[in-house]
Amino acid sequence: MTKKPEKKYLKDYSPPDFFIDEVKLHVNLDENHTLVTASLSCRRNNGQKNLVLNGEELKLRSIKLDGRLLREDEYETGPETLTIFAVPDSFVLEIETEINPGANTSLDGLYFAGNMFSTQCEAEGFRKITYFLDRPDVMARYTTTIEADRSLPVLLANGNLLEKGELPGNRHFAVWSDPFPKPCYLFAMVAGDLVRINGRFTTMSGRLVTLHIYVQEHNRKSCDHALRSLQKAMAWDEKVFGREYDLDLYMIVAVDNFNMGAMENKGLNIFNSKYVLARPETATDLDYEMIEAVIAHEYFHNWTGNRITCRDWFQLSLKEGLTVFRDQEFTADMTSRPVKRINDVRMLRNFQFPEDSGPMAHPVRPDSYIEINNFYTVTVYEKGAEVIRMIHTLLGRENFRKGMDLYFARHDGQAVTTEDFVKAMEDASGVDLGRFRRWYGQAGTPLLSCCAAYDQEKKRYTLKVSQSCPPTPGRSEKKPFHIPFKVGLLWGNGNENSRLLEIREPEENFVFNDIPEPPIPSLLRDFSAPVRVEFSYSDDDLRFLLAHDSDPFSRWEAGRRYFCRIIIRLVTDLEAGLDLRLSPEVEETFASLLALNGRLDAAFLTQLLTLPSEKYLGEQLDIIMVDEIHQAREFVRRSLARSLFHELLEVYHANADLSPYLYNPVLAGQRSLKNLSLSYLMLLNEDSVLDICFRQYDGSNNMTDIIQAFSALVHNRDCPERSAVLVHFANKWRRERLVIDKWFAIQAAAPRPDTLAEVKSLLSHPDFDLRNPNRVRALIGTFCGANISCFHEESGAGYEFLADQVTALDSLNPQIAARMLAPLSRWRRFDLRRRQLMKKKLERILAANPSRDVYEVAAKSLGQE
Repeated sequence: MTKKPEKKYLKDYSPPDFFIDEVKLHVNLDENHTLVTASLSCRRNNGQKNLVLNGEELKLRSIKLDGRLLREDEYETGPETLTIFAVPDSFVLEIETEINPGANTSLDGLYFAGNMFSTQCEAEGFRKITYFLDRPDVMARYTTTIEADRSLPVLLANGNLLEKGELPGNRHFAVWSDPFPKPCYLFAMVAGDLVRINGRFTTMSGRLVTLHIYVQEHNRKSCDHALRSLQKAMAWDEKVFGREYDLDLYMIVAVDNFNMGAMENKGLNIFNSKYVLARPETATDLDYEMIEAVIAHEYFHNWTGNRITCRDWFQLSLKEGLTVFRDQEFTADMTSRPVKRINDVRMLRNFQFPEDSGPMAHPVRPDSYIEINNFYTVTVYEKGAEVIRMIHTLLGRENFRKGMDLYFARHDGQAVTTEDFVKAMEDASGVDLGRFRRWYGQAGTPLLSCCAAYDQEKKRYTLKVSQSCPPTPGRSEKKPFHIPFKVGLLWGNGNENSRLLEIREPEENFVFNDIPEPPIPSLLRDFSAPVRVEFSYSDDDLRFLLAHDSDPFSRWEAGRRYFCRIIIRLVTDLEAGLDLRLSPEVEETFASLLALNGRLDAAFLTQLLTLPSEKYLGEQLDIIMVDEIHQAREFVRRSLARSLFHELLEVYHANADLSPYLYNPVLAGQRSLKNLSLSYLMLLNEDSVLDICFRQYDGSNNMTDIIQAFSALVHNRDCPERSAVLVHFANKWRRERLVIDKWFAIQAAAPRPDTLAEVKSLLSHPDFDLRNPNRVRALIGTFCGANISCFHEESGAGYEFLADQVTALDSLNPQIAARMLAPLSRWRRFDLRRRQLMKKKLERILAANPSRDVYEVAAKSLGQE
C-alpha cells in the first residue's frame, strides 16, 4: 500500500453497470505459470459505455470481444482494474491471464500449498484468478474446465462432472458445470492427489444425493465423523426448515493451508482440515463438536447464502448471522441446549462485547469499510445470530418458520439485503419490527438498568427498566432498541412467575400482580438479547438463583455474577495492599455445586464450576489490572482446590471411564467434568495428583483425556518432567499436523514467566511455518490472544513480539496479520505504562506502509482512520 486507502460506504451502493450471465473458465494449471481463459457473456444494465472489471496480481495476455482481438487502445489496465471502452449492449468477452499460484501466500484466489491447488474467493479473491465484476450481486452460471498434470489425479469444481479425459504430455482434464447462478465468491476449484470417502443421503422427496469427502491418503480413516455430521445436518435442515439439497452431488475437500474455518462454495465446500478430520486418538470432544457444527454451518449456507445471497458486502450478516443461528440451533439439538447457549454467550461476552466497546465497533450491517476481510467479525456473525434469535423470540417458533418460508419463496435466486429478510418476517407474522431494525444499524452493547419495588399490601411487584447504549466510533447518540427481555420472579422454595417483556422506550415500568412475597428477579433468561443488565443483587440473592433458578442460563449467570464479584473484590484488596482471604460462604457454594455430581448433567455442572476467565474479568473493570486479576483468580482456584481436595478427587474418579472412546454429549460431559476437577487439583502440586495426571496422560485411549493431562503438566510450574513430556508428545504425534497444532498452542498458553522466550524459540522449530494459518493461530494467536498475563507482562516484550510477527506476516498474508493485531486494539483499557507501550507498537506498524487489512485495524485502533 503506497497511499491512504479509500473507504467504501453503504450509502454509495448502486446496481452493477453490467451483468455477467454465463462464465466459461478454462484453467491450465501450473505451480508458477497457470493460464486462465475466461469467456464472459455480458449485458449492459444501464447507460454506462465502458466495462470496468476488477483484477489483482494478474498478467494480461489477450482480450477478445465477440471473437475479435482488441487493440491496446481499446482497453486500459490499472493496478486493480481493467477497463474496456465502448462495449455493445450484449457481448462475449474472452480474457486470457497468467497467474502464479505458487507465490500466492495470501491464500486468497487460486493458490498452491501443501502439494495441491485450491481456491478461496470470498470475499474478493476471484479477481486474483481472472478479471471480473467481483461483487456478490452479479450472479452467473459457471462451466469450468481444468487441465493439470497426472500427478494431480483429482480435479474438482462446482456443480456436476460433465466430462473427463486424457491429454498429451501426461496431463488430463475435467469439465464441471453448475446449473445454479451464483456470485463469483462461491466459485471453487481443487486439484490434488486425494482419496475419496463415499456416502449417500436420501432426501425427503426420495432423491439420492451422493456425498464425497476428499482428503490426503494418510487421513482416510479420519472422515467418518464428518460424513455422519453432514448426513445429520441434511436431515435436520429438512425437518426444521423444510430445506432439501438441490444438486445430485455434495463434495467436501480438506486442506491444511486455509485462512478460514471453511467455505460454502456451491456443491464443493473447501474446509480447513481442522474441521473435517477426527478419530479418537487425535481429536478431542471439542474437535468432534466443532466439526459437526462447522460442517452443518457450511451445508446450511446452501440456502442461506448460496440460493439467496448478499446484495453487497455490507449485508454480510444476512447470510452469516442467519446461518450461525441455524448452526447454533442444530448443535443445541444434537448436544445440550443449555450448555450450547452458555458457550455461545460466553463467546459473545469475551469477544463481541469488547469489540462493541472498542475502536473496531461497527453495526451488524456496517456503514463503511476499507477492507472487507476485516469485517468477518464476531459482530457480523455472533451478534448477527443474536439478532435473528431475537426475531425468533418475538415472533415465536411457528411465525418464524412462516417468515423463513416466505423469505425462501420470495427471494430464491436473488442477491438481497437484511431489510428484505426483516420484511419477510414482518409480512409472514404481522408483527411490527420497525424499531427492531435499529439492531442492524446501531453499534454498541445496550445496557438495561433495572430496579424494583414490592408493595406488600397489594402483592404487587414493579420492575423498572431503563435502556441506554454507549457511544461508538462515528455515533455518540443512539435511539432506543426493541429488546425482548425474558424475566422470571422467584420466591419461596422455587415458586416463580415468568414473562417475556418487550422494551421499546428509554424507560418503562412492568407490573406483576399476585406475588405473595418479595421475589428475587431472574433477568435476561436464556440470554434473550445481547445486552448488559444491571441489578443490585445481594450475594444471598445470587446464591439463591444459583440453587433454584429453573432457567439453566440464568442459573449459570447467577454463579458467574457471584464468582466474578468475589474475584473482583480480591483484586480491590490486592490494590489496597491487603492479604487475600476467601470467605467460608464461597467454599460452601462451590462445595454445594460439587455435591450435584451425578444429579445434574455433567456438561452443565462443568459450566457452573468454571470460574470467569481473566479476559472477562478484565472487561468488568474500568482499567484492566492484568497482574491483580491473574493473582486473584489463581488464589481462588488454589483455595478451592485446597479446601475441597477430597470432593474434587471424588468427582474426578466418579467420572473416569476406561471403556473404549465414544463421542456423545453425555460421555463428553463426564470427561469435561473429570478434567476440570483435575485442573483444580493440579494447582496443588501434590505427588498423588501428579501420579494421577501421568497415568491419565500415559494410559488414556482418547485425545480428550491425553491433551488435558498434557496441558496440566506443561502449565505446572514445578513439574520436573515437563521437558521430557513435551519431547515425548512431539515425537509421538509428529506426523499428525492437527495434534502438533495443539502442542504449539498449549505451550503458548502456559502461565509461566518463561513462556515468551519459549514461544520465540518455537518460531524456529522445524514444524512451525509462518505461512500456515493454523500454526500461526496456534502459537502466535494463542500467546497474544489467550495468555493474558504473559502477553501483557509489564515490560511490553509481548507487544514487541506481536508487532514483529504482524510485520512479518503482513508481507505474506495480510488477512491473518490483521487478525493477529486485534489484542493491541484494546490499548486504551490498560494502565498508563501498558497504554503507552501498546500505542507505540501500533504507531510503528502504521508507519511501516502496511497492507489495507493491517492499516485499517491499526488506524482505527489509534483513532486515525
